[in-house]
Amino acid sequence: MAKKPLLCWLLLLAVLAEAGASDEDGAELDYSKLSGIIIPGFASTQLRAWSILDCPYSPLDFNPLDLVWLDTTKLLSAVNCWLKCMVLDPYNQTDHPDCKSRPDSGLSGITELDPGYITGPLSSVWKEWIKWCIEFGIEANAIIAVPYDWRLSPSKLEERDLYFHKLKITFETAYKLRGGPSLVFAHSLGNHVFRYFLEWLKLEIAPKHYIQWLDQHIRAYFAVGAPLLGAMETIEATLSGFTFGLPISEGTARMMFNSFGSSLWMMPFSKYCRTDNKYWKHFSGGSHVGPQTYHCDEQEFKTNLSGWPTKIINIEIPSTRAFDAYPSFSEIPEANLSSMECGLPTQLSFSAREISDGTFFKAIEDYDPDSKRLLYLLEKSYLGDPVLNPLTPWDRPPIKNVFCIYGTDSKTKVGYYYAPSGKPYPDNWIITDVVYEFEGSLISRSGNQVEGNPGAISGDETVPYLSLSWCKNWLGPKVNITKAPQSEHDGSDVQIKLNVKHPHEEDIVPNMTRSPRVKYITYYEDSESLPGKRTAVWELDKANHRNIVRSPVLMRELWLEMWHDIHPDANSKFVKKAKRGPLRDEDCYWDYGKARCAWPEYCEYRMNQIQK
Repeated sequence: MAKKPLLCWLLLLAVLAEAGASDEDGAELDYSKLSGIIIPGFASTQLRAWSILDCPYSPLDFNPLDLVWLDTTKLLSAVNCWLKCMVLDPYNQTDHPDCKSRPDSGLSGITELDPGYITGPLSSVWKEWIKWCIEFGIEANAIIAVPYDWRLSPSKLEERDLYFHKLKITFETAYKLRGGPSLVFAHSLGNHVFRYFLEWLKLEIAPKHYIQWLDQHIRAYFAVGAPLLGAMETIEATLSGFTFGLPISEGTARMMFNSFGSSLWMMPFSKYCRTDNKYWKHFSGGSHVGPQTYHCDEQEFKTNLSGWPTKIINIEIPSTRAFDAYPSFSEIPEANLSSMECGLPTQLSFSAREISDGTFFKAIEDYDPDSKRLLYLLEKSYLGDPVLNPLTPWDRPPIKNVFCIYGTDSKTKVGYYYAPSGKPYPDNWIITDVVYEFEGSLISRSGNQVEGNPGAISGDETVPYLSLSWCKNWLGPKVNITKAPQSEHDGSDVQIKLNVKHPHEEDIVPNMTRSPRVKYITYYEDSESLPGKRTAVWELDKANHRNIVRSPVLMRELWLEMWHDIHPDANSKFVKKAKRGPLRDEDCYWDYGKARCAWPEYCEYRMNQIQK
């Protein structure tokens, strides 16, 4: 199967002929001047050794520029050496004395984490995205990756690596090189990195030039899989360990993760609690350094769920401490285990607010050696951050065009039940149950219904729907909603609702019919918006959090929207969804029911002929 010559471009023109785009003030955009800047997510950048480390009992050592994250061969053969190159000091985020690692640079650092015939496809992140760029003729200097050390807290990224200074220079260099603004593509934690950059920039640029700089250097922001109110798996990684599929124990994964300064960056937090705006205090003459005032709306204390479907953590702790609750291996034989077994445990429950303000870590401080370290990190690098407390809700960024894109309708964790395991640290906690959101209900791991406040839709298997959909608050007071099949379609199954009222901080869930076997994409687009601004939210059925950046559906829609933005004959704010035909050879297929090539107006069957 193959696309007919030139039909890829003819289809683009046909789709966009009805709905091109120009700038709000009438100036046409030249796509050849645009740049794409990619900010990857957590654990989505290669880390390379910047030390010489001899690994005893292993034929493999670490030398400068050797791959650390991710080299599964060295992980399997020299796990202790590998850990030395991965962990950080939990208090000051410095490297291990024997080994240091630094993020790789350029596109190669984010395409495949562990290149190889077998491991490459399994660890592919942005490779498919970049292949699309090449297929559509994007120049090599138009796509810029900005990898970062995803182990560091936001302030440490700037202090150690001058990351945000370099990011600002990247935008300015792209503008000088290409002559136009950039499109920002951020995934998962990369969205928090970009948010911090925007706040940091406020303190670097005079207030009257801040918006001017953004308008000049950033055309659009695509927030993909953004955990805007945090992610649940951060809890699991912190308390019991999350291996990411690596051949290491959960305890080892927990120790490694909790050494990272970024371990708290995606902790769940309340949608009702905020801090003072340091930006305005700074420019009104006050000092922007020092603790911020943390305050919550009345709604926070009415339900005590922080807006989430249920309590985030339910944990059993001993009612008394006759001895160290989690002795070391050498102490276990001497411990009177019967006294521990006879003690009646106390179950405590914690909301998102009580996690993000440190209440939870204080409550288990006597029972978990990591709590004191995490509490120190929380207070120093997050609650006391001189630029921004990242554990607060995010208002719409002041960028002309904002697109928030995420997956939905997957079974997603929203709560945990923990109990002491009786084992020493780092395996001292065990998950006894998990609460999931799915199909408008809360269910336990065993399948029982759980009381709470479930949403109508579930998340993307990693981030709950409440956190992903927070960006719906960025939409205007009236919204146009379109539901269309994700696959190529002729428009017969497209449903549209215009000018739907959108009350502030209330979710919008359209009552539209759907075929049970069809995956849909639902577009929420401003009908009324701020002057000079466009906001859209795209929900993709069953799109997995980690794989969404490889989704052909997402890449197709991004390309159509980009071409819409540069089309000279615009008569609508967003590209229309009336029809979606194939754009690439991979989109063509054989229709066995009709015994012909599907989409014959765009695709043709070509028999390969063997030439002698």
